Amino acid sequence: MGRPLAFTVTSGNSNDCTQFTAVMEAIWVPRTGPGRPRFRPAHVLGDKGYSSRAIRTWLRRRGIGHTIPERADQIRNRFRRGSRGGRPPAFDKELYKRRNVVERCFNRLKQRRGIATRYDKTAQSYQAAVTLASLLMWA
Repeated sequence: MGRPLAFTVTSGNSNDCTQFTAVMEAIWVPRTGPGRPRFRPAHVLGDKGYSSRAIRTWLRRRGIGHTIPERADQIRNRFRRGSRGGRPPAFDKELYKRRNVVERCFNRLKQRRGIATRYDKTAQSYQAAVTLASLLMWA
């Protein structure tokens, strides 16, 4: 029996970055051949909402590569500080283009009105609805 899906349900007005570590710790990456799954992905792609020093440090300490674009205010602050601002984080544009697969998946899930507007009262029933919609989409 596998581990549960790696997603958490929060209120609609909370930032994604507040749940980053919880989701990353729940992830498991199945192996293509025999062997137990890995609990640490090799690389993470994220949007500008995940661009923070804390997240980049968390990923770096665990040896996880990341492609996360910098927000405009972070770029301005780095330039304002001059040589003390440090180097910009590495960013691979070609690798970042792969994020569209995840965004398209979210858009397909939100085609279902119950998922997009969250009619369910409890987080458990909403997770069940998302899981069911994912299974129907996959089949």
